[in-house]
Amino acid sequence: MSDFRALIKSRIAELEDIADSSREATATVELDQTRQGRLSRMDALQGQAMAQAAEQRRVHTLSRLQSALARIESGRFGECPECGEEIATARLLADPATLLCLDCASAREMRH
Repeated sequence: MSDFRALIKSRIAELEDIADSSREATATVELDQTRQGRLSRMDALQGQAMAQAAEQRRVHTLSRLQSALARIESGRFGECPECGEEIATARLLADPATLLCLDCASAREMRH
């Protein structure tokens, strides 16, 4: 589990670094027509919207990774909460925040 703990902490650090570097991209766009044209403002607004969506994904992923750390601490990491089976190591290596085994994840997708 210490390998997964290190992997998760590394990914959390990466996401926190990304947050620091993208703060300017999510800032409010100044709508001053004397300094920039209409198309430039539209581009800036689109860029801001894309940066905000990326920030939402980053926050969601960060939350999932922190939950995975909590599961490690509680001894439930790698155990599917729906069926109780072990989640495949390869699946956890690909996404250490994954919560469900492949069978339960597939069944959930079929229901939705």
